[in-house]
Amino acid sequence: MLATLVIFLREGVEASMIVAILLAYLNRIGRRDHFRDVFLGVGAALLLATAGGAVAYETIRSYDGSRVQTIFETVTFLVAAAVLTYMTFWMRKHARFLSKELRERAEAALDGRARWGLGLLAFQAVGREGLETVVFTLAIIFSTTTAGALTGAAIGLAGALGVAFVIYRLGHRLNLSKFFTVIGVLLMVFAAGLLADSVENLQKLGWLPVLNAPMWHSARLLPESSSFGDVLHSFFGYSDAPTPLQLMIYLGYLAVVVIAFLGVRARLGARAARAQAVQH
Repeated sequence: MLATLVIFLREGVEASMIVAILLAYLNRIGRRDHFRDVFLGVGAALLLATAGGAVAYETIRSYDGSRVQTIFETVTFLVAAAVLTYMTFWMRKHARFLSKELRERAEAALDGRARWGLGLLAFQAVGREGLETVVFTLAIIFSTTTAGALTGAAIGLAGALGVAFVIYRLGHRLNLSKFFTVIGVLLMVFAAGLLADSVENLQKLGWLPVLNAPMWHSARLLPESSSFGDVLHSFFGYSDAPTPLQLMIYLGYLAVVVIAFLGVRARLGARAARAQAVQH
């Protein structure tokens, strides 16, 4: 549940933030008549992402417990970890300029066929986040309970909508830098767990027959199948029989990306401080 909560909160905030910026801009220039166009683009994107996710889930569920499902899960884990890492660094770097870029694109759409332009802009923004969310959810849902995953998703989405409302009301005065920093670090922990899970699957498939002897067995104390064990496994990559390679990949990834991520944040903060000093 925790994993889908964080994923839907983060992706929902990013998607709704884009929509809120568009709506706030249209409201400020007196073009509320184009709100409907934005909502149509959002609705189409959500419909496409939901339908695609449902088809993928139903298709792979028919192979439950098979080698095909294990291969599918492994590929999904690796893709999700790569996309999580990339988008976290991308948002960290571009968040400061997102509002300006969206306003410029909205102005360009208003100069042409506003209905199609604004709808397409909303569709692209929300569709990208929706497809990312589908990939992440598929990576989670087969390693946890469906009810727990859906509950976390509902709570995360509700939280994201609440944040979106605040963004719309406060506009540019709301600083989301700290939010994306904290969520970014949490998502990297989640990505590390996905990589550990992918290593576990590759070793079970016999495709990675190195350092594959379990270091310990903690199933008696905390089995992965328990409620708490399920939360730890789906979010932190907990295993009740971890192998040395799993632990090495997990810790190595975290050491590299968290240091790099916080280093990027520090450099961007220093750059912003220098820019303010020059202006004054």
